[in-house]
Amino acid sequence: MSCPMTNYLVIIRHGQTEWTKKFTGWIDIDLAPEGIEMTKKYAHRLKEKNIKFDFAYASALKRSYKTLEIVLEVIDQKNLKIIRDWHLNERHYGNLQGKEKPEIVKIYGEEKVNLWRRSYEVAPPGGESLKDTYNRVIPYFRKEIEPKLNRQKKILLSGHSNSIRALVKYLDNLSDQEIVSVNIPYCIPLVYEFENRKKTKKYYLASDNEVETVIHSIKNQIK
Repeated sequence: MSCPMTNYLVIIRHGQTEWTKKFTGWIDIDLAPEGIEMTKKYAHRLKEKNIKFDFAYASALKRSYKTLEIVLEVIDQKNLKIIRDWHLNERHYGNLQGKEKPEIVKIYGEEKVNLWRRSYEVAPPGGESLKDTYNRVIPYFRKEIEPKLNRQKKILLSGHSNSIRALVKYLDNLSDQEIVSVNIPYCIPLVYEFENRKKTKKYYLASDNEVETVIHSIKNQIK
């Protein structure tokens, strides 16, 4: 009897941008220097896993695409074609896009802003809720990416906070309430392992303390 093959889906949130303190959404902002360096740092962790990827996916936004370019170069797979698709974009933040997070807190209050940022069904004015984001990310994932995983293809994907939260909700079968408390750190690879089409492991390529430190910095962006 042959041993089951381990297959991988590795998900990476893009590096920090110059708009860390702003609601970015679909505005196409580039990576900041610190975002580039942090991406390289954790890409070296991924290189140590020695995974030969078959497909690479990014959103239509340059911060996602450039993060993936950096990672592929570090892991010596820069010739792998990157498939870009808007379905993997960050949630659209509507009327908040381009505005400073602390200023929006002053206008609407921290409770309201956190509801827009963290809840599943509540959308910011003129924008998408996490549920809206889920409803475009997951059909694309199920049609385009999941069949490849089921054929033992190894997938590398760079996304955004909320497109990745949508994926985590689906992959981990989380409830609408459970996903509210899920945060995604910048740059740290999130690894899903599969055997016989079933998820067997999930982990970050970083210590719990590293992950929590990055998440804490993200939570403080509204202050």
